[in-house]
Amino acid sequence: MMGTVEGRTARVVEESPARVVQGRSGRVRAGPKRPHAARDELLGFIARSRLRPGGRLPPEPELAAELGVSRATLREALGSLEDEGFLTRTRGAGTFLAERPRVTNNLDANFGVTDAIRMAGMRPGFEQGRTWFEPAPSEEAERLGLEPGEEVGVVERVRTADGRPVVLSRDVMPAALLEGRRDVLRRMVKGSVYEAMERQLGVAIHHGVASFAPARADRRVARLLRVRPGTLVLYLRQVDYDEDGRAVLSSHEHHLADAFEFTVVRRGPGRREQRRRFA
Repeated sequence: MMGTVEGRTARVVEESPARVVQGRSGRVRAGPKRPHAARDELLGFIARSRLRPGGRLPPEPELAAELGVSRATLREALGSLEDEGFLTRTRGAGTFLAERPRVTNNLDANFGVTDAIRMAGMRPGFEQGRTWFEPAPSEEAERLGLEPGEEVGVVERVRTADGRPVVLSRDVMPAALLEGRRDVLRRMVKGSVYEAMERQLGVAIHHGVASFAPARADRRVARLLRVRPGTLVLYLRQVDYDEDGRAVLSSHEHHLADAFEFTVVRRGPGRREQRRRFA
């Protein structure tokens, strides 16, 4: 366990079925760690060590002892973080924290992935874009204020930043918005959905309501984003509303966790005297 191993003299003593980590502070027994758990603990170690981009990680034996895992499990965790873009490994030189800028997305402002990538100074692009029309599943119909089975248009694509896949997005809209303009759906693949809706359909987005949570990439998401299954992603769901308060767009996005940094402004709590007055 990280909090109970002090210094750099810790060593791992294998006992079946548990693993015992022994250091200057004593012995702590813990169950064997799976690669996913080791990966997450390794990320925590990197964050706590305040390692700068390009900085070198400790040698594998030292890291394995620090995390209380076997060398084999550590190598799997390192490989996973390398695939996700957190780390780079050079034979004979060691393992280093990757030097890669993140796309910063301010959750207070409602703008699309294309704009966020541009503002990070990177070139936005897309891969594997496709569009189709289908009957709305019940959950999607409820989000858009439709009857189950009403037709919707769907745009799905992999968004890239400087050629690297960073987001898998699926945008769903009522087919009624595209009446007589179904060609617009195909054109949305190559640019901003918000921009196309406003300029070509006359639908301006007034606001959106979003929720997001950490998730693991399933096989399909992993294949499209070119990462291993189980890679950590941020799953964002959002419903956008027009100026009349109608739900016009339902979005589902899987963001690579190492490529994005989300920020939000939290207001308050204000002066204590004001809170008492209105309590």
